[in-house]
Amino acid sequence: MSNALFPMFVKLEGRQVLVVGAGKVGEPKISGLLDTGARIRVVSLEASPNVREWALEGRLELHLRPFSPKDLDGAFLAVVATSSRPLNEHIYREAHLRGVLCNVVDVHDLCDFFYPAVVRRGDLQIAVSTAGQSPSLAQKIRRQLEKQFGPGYAAWVAELGEIRRRILASDLDKERKLDLLHSLASREAVEAALAETPEVAAKGAGQRLP
Repeated sequence: MSNALFPMFVKLEGRQVLVVGAGKVGEPKISGLLDTGARIRVVSLEASPNVREWALEGRLELHLRPFSPKDLDGAFLAVVATSSRPLNEHIYREAHLRGVLCNVVDVHDLCDFFYPAVVRRGDLQIAVSTAGQSPSLAQKIRRQLEKQFGPGYAAWVAELGEIRRRILASDLDKERKLDLLHSLASREAVEAALAETPEVAAKGAGQRLP
């Protein structure tokens, strides 16, 4: 398997995602999908109390039965969290036949994609991956990044997004807009730029910069 992974963030809203296995390994994978807007189908002989509760709340579709290849029909992604190597290999093969990207949890050679260690600060997400070679190292780096990028970044990123929208909606020429947009990562530069361009600042009257 090539290690030249292509990093990307994927929109799952409205897409079908299949999860096979709903125990202590599958539950956190399911939890991570709940807020993506994906249509989640879970197939498992047993399910944890939390997964059953999510099903009752209508947040996912739960089938307490053995896996069937037809479960992959229409799926965009498949996540497999069973303890059976033969079943994992079977599901992986069936997914490939249908062109469905598949991740067998903790089985490096049965993964088309890997779960990164993620730092989330609102819309800011920083993902770390070792291509499945050392999840513990990825988690260690994630903890370091959590200290570097504190919770305050969530509000700051949201405000930067609002400033960006104000700049794009202004009557400034294209080059001036680009200059301002490139300065967004610097708080001091944004404050100075807005002070120099009242027409942009006026659109955000009453809004405080971070």
